Amino acid sequence: MGRLDGKVALIVGASPNNGGTTAHFMAREGAKIVANDLVPESGEETAEFIRSRGYDAIALPGDASDAEQVQAVVNQTVEHFGKIDILVNMAGRQYRWAVWDVNIYDWERQLKGYLTGGMLTTKYVSRVMMEKGIRGSIIHIVSDAGHQGEAGNSGYSAAKGGLLNFCRAAAMDLAHLGIRVNTISPTYVEHNMWRFGGVASLRTRHRVTADDFLKGIPLGRFCRASDVAYAAIFLGSEESTFMTGCDIPLDGGARSKYWAWVPGQFTGIDAQEYYENATQTKYGVPIDELEQ
Repeated sequence: MGRLDGKVALIVGASPNNGGTTAHFMAREGAKIVANDLVPESGEETAEFIRSRGYDAIALPGDASDAEQVQAVVNQTVEHFGKIDILVNMAGRQYRWAVWDVNIYDWERQLKGYLTGGMLTTKYVSRVMMEKGIRGSIIHIVSDAGHQGEAGNSGYSAAKGGLLNFCRAAAMDLAHLGIRVNTISPTYVEHNMWRFGGVASLRTRHRVTADDFLKGIPLGRFCRASDVAYAAIFLGSEESTFMTGCDIPLDGGARSKYWAWVPGQFTGIDAQEYYENATQTKYGVPIDELEQ
């Protein structure tokens, strides 16, 4: 018996790694998967991988920040599987600049992707849950940047902070229906180090290295896509039916520690060295296993 047997999960932003891993892990727990992504090929790749493992999955492309496209994806999900029990939203694209050099076009795209996308997916999925009397679970992936100010990343911090508080309000709106809304806040996710070429390449004039991150994380490693997937499974399962309006921090204890305490010295670890020593995964499966 899987923890999500009989449930239908819509994963918004289901490209390989973060979304793909959550989709794969939920499928292993018995959920039927709808892999949605702005890039059709990405969603289809995830769905095909899940089907190759013997699970049920379809791909439905669409832009989470466009109301008509979100409604179409939700309607097609219901047409195919009959319902939606779980929404996991991790759509959006990040842009970085110093606050005195904000690019207004990218600022608005970022807010629309994360914040408007979060509202639209919640709006249309909750309507289906209400119509069908489903006491469902809506899960949004926030970030530690939604709780703290991150230099060189004001747009992302604003969008994720807004999404965090939107989810709290939505949780109160939907509580009387038994529909739960919760969030997950990862710190920097491990696979992004090689996907984007290292932590330092994602800054403006504020140099942030792998060493800097690790010094602030008591558990001494980065968040992994599998960590996000396991938290999402818990929030989507019957094990969390008395939780709503909550946030799960996946930061290795960083948010809980006293600000002046430096947990440890990991001198000399750069992004390349971490990459070479970390487990490389896709859909939560070691790369070397996929290549066998």
